[in-house]
Amino acid sequence: MHPTIHGTTMDDKERVERIVEELKLSDVQLRKVMQLLDDEMNKGLCKGTNPNAAIKMFPTYVRSIPDGTEEGNYLALDLGGTNFRVLLIRLNGSEVSMRSKIFLVPNFIMTGTAEELFDHIAECISKFMHEEGIADQKLPLGFTFSFPCKQEGLARARLSQWTKGFKVSGVEGEDIVRLLHEAIERRDDIDVECVAVINDTVGAQISCAHEDRNCQIGLILGTGSNACYMEQLDKVETWDGDERAPRQVIINTEWGAFGDNGVLDFIRTQYDQELDAKFSVNPGKQLYEKMMSGMYLGELARLYLERLVNEGLLFEGQSSDLLSTPGRFYTKYISEIESDKRDDFKNTKSVLEYDLGIENYSNADCHYVQYVCSLVSSRAAHLASCGCAVLLNRVARPSVTIAVDGSLYRFHPKFGDIMEQKVSQLVNKGLKFKIMLSHDGSGKGAALVAAVACRIRDEQKRNGLI
Repeated sequence: MHPTIHGTTMDDKERVERIVEELKLSDVQLRKVMQLLDDEMNKGLCKGTNPNAAIKMFPTYVRSIPDGTEEGNYLALDLGGTNFRVLLIRLNGSEVSMRSKIFLVPNFIMTGTAEELFDHIAECISKFMHEEGIADQKLPLGFTFSFPCKQEGLARARLSQWTKGFKVSGVEGEDIVRLLHEAIERRDDIDVECVAVINDTVGAQISCAHEDRNCQIGLILGTGSNACYMEQLDKVETWDGDERAPRQVIINTEWGAFGDNGVLDFIRTQYDQELDAKFSVNPGKQLYEKMMSGMYLGELARLYLERLVNEGLLFEGQSSDLLSTPGRFYTKYISEIESDKRDDFKNTKSVLEYDLGIENYSNADCHYVQYVCSLVSSRAAHLASCGCAVLLNRVARPSVTIAVDGSLYRFHPKFGDIMEQKVSQLVNKGLKFKIMLSHDGSGKGAALVAAVACRIRDEQKRNGLI
């Protein structure tokens, strides 16, 4: 089911429908997206095709989920956007306690040098440890680094490329754990060892797996979008780690890059192309992500609303300076507008008047604004559902839990319900699933991966394996 327009004149309604019809994807189109995605994932896992594959399918070296015996104090770092967190996690079996502090990543650091970025991170760690009274302890650390990386081990990861507005020089192609350790050593006031580096998808999965051992998939729907899942080693031709049990590894798909080779052009609209070319900092990259993540949905809706204004179908043909400004229609407005009940335009009117400076609107205008927002977000939810269905088919277990985190999923009032319905329609028959909200996956999950790594390392030492 797609959203429909209510309460507007037939002539205008038909004209609006013609403009936005392209946002409605049929199940035939969605199943084609699924087949293409599955094909691209196979290319990423195959040694011969991986170098040129759009979706890199990186092995994360995370091979076990928590077993409930993990204990002790662990630090976690979470860098994946404009906010950066430092956390102290105390584990006692199934009990987890957490303290954390949020630090800003200023724009000049997001576009500065490697040394500036990692010195800033080390300073945040130091401040936090001193405030918590643990600066004299040597603590293992799990680092959630939510950018595309080529992992060379559990604690070695090279940044492939920056996304989400970051353009820090001197980091791409470098081991981010080495850069972090060097910055910590430059301070000489804390003793911290990074024992695991993960991204937020793995963090979400591991955090939920601590409670639900059926959790085999991690999904992020926030500023960006990505997914991971547990894959059998026999299917991972690019695996270069040890062959010991368990014969499995979590794969970081980096599915945001799906479509970068042109295979999604059959569903990309002129406004997807305009957004990519004029609004994004990485034209031609992360095209799947740009159709369904929080950094871009607001701008996509704005482009359609501006088209309706220019056609004389909205606000009597009169825009506002704010609505005409690229990037100024935030994705959070979509969530607010879609929280209105039908024919109750309280939030919609608030966004139009107070956030966008538009006063000359009618109830019909409010309907159209709601309609555009609902189509943009529904298409995003349907595309995310394609990815989830593909991963469920690949895992092929009777019952699988999908861990989800991210601001888009958390705050949009209908995204989760739309996904549940569409995944049910797309997934192979007989496969059951549930979607579980990951609570602080990128913090707790990173600490849990570090704890599992320490547990396994201790076991291997006891058994004389290392």
